[in-house]
Amino acid sequence: MTKTNYDLEERTFQFAKSVCIFCKKLAQNVSNIEYSKQVIRSSGSIGANYIEANEALSKKDFCHRIKISRKEAKESILWLKLIAETNNVSEAREVKTLINEGMEIKKILSSILIKSEK
Repeated sequence: MTKTNYDLEERTFQFAKSVCIFCKKLAQNVSNIEYSKQVIRSSGSIGANYIEANEALSKKDFCHRIKISRKEAKESILWLKLIAETNNVSEAREVKTLINEGMEIKKILSSILIKSEK
């Protein structure tokens, strides 16, 4: 995720992959296991729903899938923030990078949605 990637399918894939790799490094305790499961699911769902949106049969279906993808991006950001705060890693570069990437993806999806609903 060091260079800007304009292929959103690939970018969301790389985001989910980076989240998974990050979660593997966390201490294995009850909260981290649960938060990791949640963030891995939601981060992967961003790309999965974006791919489905690209295969949508109607504009309504496309917008619906983009909304789900955006919702999953917001959820991923929440879980990453919780992990950061409960592990005292809120200043860690890696988690900040992931949170920022999640926010960027959310903004891109919001922009796509605004343009598509016109």
